[in-house]
Amino acid sequence: MDTLLFLLILSLSSSPSFSIHNFHHPFPIVEPDPGHTKLRLSREGLEAIQRIKNPIASVAVIGPHRSGKSFLLNQLLSLSCYEGFGVGHMRDVKTKGIWVWGTPIELDIDGVRTSVFYLDTEGFESVGKSNVYDDRIFALATVMSSVLIYNLPETIREADISRLSFAVELAEEFYGRVKGNDVAFEPAKLLWLIQRDFLQGKSVQEMVNEALQRVPNTNGDKNIDLVNQIRDSLASMGDNNTAFSLPQPHLLRTKLCDMKDVELDQMYVTRREQLKELVTNIVSPKIVQGKTLNGTEFVSFLKQIIDALNKGEIPSSGSLVEVFNKGIIERCLKLYSEKMATLDLPLSEESLNGVHDRSRDEVMKVFDQQHFGHHHAKKSIMQLDEQIQKMYKNVILQNEYRSSKLCEALYTRCEDKMDQLQVLRLPSLAKFNAGFLQCNHSFDHECVGPSKTSYATRMTKMLGKSRSQFIKEYNQRLFNWLVVFSLTMVVIGRFIVKFILIEIGAWILFIFLETYTKMFWSVESLYYNSAWQFIVATWETLVYNPILDLDRWAIPVGVMLSVFIIYWWSYGRKYGSQWLLPLYRSNKNDLNRSRTD
Repeated sequence: MDTLLFLLILSLSSSPSFSIHNFHHPFPIVEPDPGHTKLRLSREGLEAIQRIKNPIASVAVIGPHRSGKSFLLNQLLSLSCYEGFGVGHMRDVKTKGIWVWGTPIELDIDGVRTSVFYLDTEGFESVGKSNVYDDRIFALATVMSSVLIYNLPETIREADISRLSFAVELAEEFYGRVKGNDVAFEPAKLLWLIQRDFLQGKSVQEMVNEALQRVPNTNGDKNIDLVNQIRDSLASMGDNNTAFSLPQPHLLRTKLCDMKDVELDQMYVTRREQLKELVTNIVSPKIVQGKTLNGTEFVSFLKQIIDALNKGEIPSSGSLVEVFNKGIIERCLKLYSEKMATLDLPLSEESLNGVHDRSRDEVMKVFDQQHFGHHHAKKSIMQLDEQIQKMYKNVILQNEYRSSKLCEALYTRCEDKMDQLQVLRLPSLAKFNAGFLQCNHSFDHECVGPSKTSYATRMTKMLGKSRSQFIKEYNQRLFNWLVVFSLTMVVIGRFIVKFILIEIGAWILFIFLETYTKMFWSVESLYYNSAWQFIVATWETLVYNPILDLDRWAIPVGVMLSVFIIYWWSYGRKYGSQWLLPLYRSNKNDLNRSRTD
């Protein structure tokens, strides 16, 4: 909660009241909580780092309480005790948490302008602290530094080697990938710095190598096995492990801050300058996920480390890996979500599952390339896969919903189409079949997804019912239309056109329809007659064909016929009667005209 509150305040750091104007002095970046068990961020030091735009490298000095870490850092920075890190000669601890020198050293590293920060850490084993706190300081310095100087007075103790076990576990988890380009988290260079005057004829590197040799264990002691496991792990650090000796600067340690270089041991001065050159040669920009970090990114990275270390009672590589992988998991889930969001739902279950499998494989590949950890990453992979499955279930539900909506719309459209075909002004079996096939075809191709099966069953039942109903009414309506048509043609032939052949044909058709149904007791028996089939075929040809749909053009055609009939009634008889064979003729105006056969 304190960290979140601090970050909120940090976002307002542009305000003049929070601005730091002089960076040429040390700042705390990490401080202990009141219980001295957990860590929290400090605004001043973060502001000093956050302003840097160049790639950042950091050199951290760790070691036991009162081992001369702060004095060593001042020597590396060419600063006096009065302007650099605070040096204490009393039993109280001057450095609490981790401090940074506000003005970085600017170096060109492989052609890249790099800002190198120097970090001072609180010493181990001081009074009033828990081992958990020391472990957190050690772990934090291990993860955030580019060069880790392990400052040891006089010799290497077993406790010093044991303390490295946590750093080694971190190295295995964070850096334990196949050697080559597959580096997710650039490890820190470990520099063993032994401060003593005599090495008993051995070099410091020989001393370190001897201390890291396996301990004989003929009796199978489990504690010795654990010690040897730590030594075996340290061997995996390879080129990242360097040893350096530094003699005591002067016998009067309490007077060191007041001495000039000419008053110090000249061997110390020489070795100190060599140490400066060594640190300059091995330091490199901090790399996370294959990318160098600037000030803002380094602060964000530091926050991740603090959150990870404060997560449990005792920090572990597993908890660190989990927190670091959390951000990668979120990015992978976002990538999966973006890929699934591009789908044009609904899709068939097979297609959707195929896209899911391909997207999941791609996301898992990205996670495998970026994740932290070698052993504990399995838990993160399981967590990622579990979250992907949850997201996929939501996509499945969304696909089912959209499939249902689409198929329902298509079903309703077909149902409306069938209802329209039931009430055609001029019923046509061919038109009904064409609409039936078109509706069925469109539904079969456009309805996709998991709802297709259930809606296809409903569709089959609805179409079958509509077809049976249409055929049942079709013949009856056609019969009624023929009866009306015959009577209409009787009227037209007798009173309008006055063409006897039309009237005779109409009467014959009317008499046939009425007498046939009386003789055979039902209209249905007519429908199986070959003559009726001919009538149906003729009707279908006239009413609906690829050229003309009479049901659509019935009104325009009717209007045109009406106009023609009116025109004929008014003018046609006068000019066209010569070629007609009228049934009735008026002799009112020609009484003397002789009758002709």
